[in-house]
Amino acid sequence: MPKFLDVHPMKGFDEETLRKWTLPAPVDEFGVKPENMFYNKEEDRFFCLLDAPNKEAIEKHHARFGLKCEWITEVVTTA
Repeated sequence: MPKFLDVHPMKGFDEETLRKWTLPAPVDEFGVKPENMFYNKEEDRFFCLLDAPNKEAIEKHHARFGLKCEWITEVVTTA
């Protein structure tokens, strides 16, 4: 399945919330499975690495949480 990286402003989210969201999660109804999250407090951004069928599925996945992606890009991992 393709992998995607997306970015969001960190405003309103703390480190503990992001850690909870990083816990293993099953594939959702849109076919999205979270893999990992990264954040940078100084840049006020957090990033999600997800398995998903396409960008539209990722947008729907995040909309459930009231989040909008600033950008989404398909990536290839080396591991």
